[in-house]
Amino acid sequence: MILNLNKEQFCEFVNIANGLFKPLNGFMNQKEYISVVENMCLPDGEVWTLPVTLDVDEKQFAEAKKKNKIECYYNNNFLGYIEIDDCFKVNFEKDLKKIFKTDDRNHPGVLFELKRGLYRIGGKVFLEKENVEDNFLNPANTKKIFQEKGWKTIAGFQTRNPIHRAHEYLQRIALELCDGLFINPLIGWKKKGDFSEKAVLQGYEAMIKNYYPENRVYFEPLITPMRYAGPREAIFHAIIRRNCGCTHFIIGRDHAGVGNYYEKYEAHELAKKITTNNNLGIELLLLKGPYYCKKCKQIVTEKTCKHEEKYHIEISGTLIREMVTRKIDLDERFMRKEVADAIFSLKNEILIK
Repeated sequence: MILNLNKEQFCEFVNIANGLFKPLNGFMNQKEYISVVENMCLPDGEVWTLPVTLDVDEKQFAEAKKKNKIECYYNNNFLGYIEIDDCFKVNFEKDLKKIFKTDDRNHPGVLFELKRGLYRIGGKVFLEKENVEDNFLNPANTKKIFQEKGWKTIAGFQTRNPIHRAHEYLQRIALELCDGLFINPLIGWKKKGDFSEKAVLQGYEAMIKNYYPENRVYFEPLITPMRYAGPREAIFHAIIRRNCGCTHFIIGRDHAGVGNYYEKYEAHELAKKITTNNNLGIELLLLKGPYYCKKCKQIVTEKTCKHEEKYHIEISGTLIREMVTRKIDLDERFMRKEVADAIFSLKNEILIK
């Protein structure tokens, strides 16, 4: 059987094969899928919070049930193969609410899943590495880089936005606590209206060039779809960075959230619950959301500022996107001039259309 993968399937195939999703060595089978959806762990009890599955159409599903191996291609190039473990159907009516806390089609993660269909194939992946461009995050490489830099403690930072002053605040805390900071922006599938890959990369390049010490920061993107799954995705992001060699991971306000589907610090609560009973192999830095205080005249958090909410200016990716859309100048309370200039130089390529 031959299967031509789409871009998202291709990315996840490579990420599994590279060890980015360790302990997974393949797309989840039904037993693994149910365990993750119901209990946020694999059948052996190891914490894993989001399904990683391969979707196919009904015809491919019927054919796969008769086979034990699938040859996988991407853009007509042979990628590798999958040893079929099982073939199963998902239950959107039940599962989506557990994964995303909603089945609302306005939630981009829910809509993304609904477009994938019900039929899934589980099995171990085998990658022919010479057929893949060398632009995927590889844990073996990041660990080697951290070792060469002499870093023993490394804080991972997940983002889907160019850097603004609130994220800068969090990153500087990590730089105080750890030997190095691994800035690892997600540049896979994202919803319409989010920042483009170019905007994220160019914004960070400007920040690192102009402000961060060269020997303290390592920057490399992560190619995987954004799920917008809030608390579950925060833990998923932490596990990925653990696999890359990070010892610490920052979880801030409404991590991986969208709209008003999750409480501001719901990811913190899940992190506390999970780490009370499990050793994730990485320390979670549960940091409060920074904002600009007009009284303090600087970036602060609720733990460092006493002033009333009327003096607060929230800084977030949503705020920055709104200002970009309305073509409002980004003053330096919200974003460094060099970063803003790098973003606005892209003109019509700043946001995903």
